[in-house]
Amino acid sequence: MSEADRPFTYLDAEAIAAASLNHTPYDYAFAAGAIDPKYKDEVLADAPRIPDRGSYGLPNLRRGPKFEAVIQDLLSVRFRRLIEEKFDMDLSGHPPVILMMGNTTGHYNEGYAHPDSKHKIITVILGFSREWPYERGRLRVLNSSDRDDYAFEFAPEFGRMLMFRVCDHSWHGFLPQKGPRMSLQLCFADNQSYVRSEYFRHGLSAFVKSVPGLRKVLEWAPK
Repeated sequence: MSEADRPFTYLDAEAIAAASLNHTPYDYAFAAGAIDPKYKDEVLADAPRIPDRGSYGLPNLRRGPKFEAVIQDLLSVRFRRLIEEKFDMDLSGHPPVILMMGNTTGHYNEGYAHPDSKHKIITVILGFSREWPYERGRLRVLNSSDRDDYAFEFAPEFGRMLMFRVCDHSWHGFLPQKGPRMSLQLCFADNQSYVRSEYFRHGLSAFVKSVPGLRKVLEWAPK
């Protein structure tokens, strides 16, 4: 069996493949059940404990074996091939970088509209929130840099996956909402140096957030 044919442990290949590709306002696809809800309890039991706001790089996250199995699904050749087929492109030369967030404070600058770095080729966002009872805080595919000008939105609940091609107008964001908000972002980047710099930057941020006085300063930063 080739690596590309190796079955997933948790991802639902059929659900991801069946997600329709939309072209307005940019290329994106949404899979409501990229992971079957029946796996929610066992996967979340092994999920990282993220105490503060902001994003954390994969090397800084401690996780159990079942959550690690999801990570390995996402990093697999089979998943990359699904994304390549969806967007009709070759990602073999584009290394992945994985970041996670676990909480939001509700401050005005969280979830600000942005199109993603020019170093990112494809972005995949996978929800891991156990539930989302709020109207605000839903991730939005935006028509512009205005967070209220959206074409599509979804709650960042377990197993919901957004995939999009990064471009100069791939605006996305969410309205601030205080509470636990766990989601994972996997990006295929244009070079390994960018991956290293992202992990270094978020590793430094994780250290700063572990220092109480410095953490207060970071609470009002954009991310």
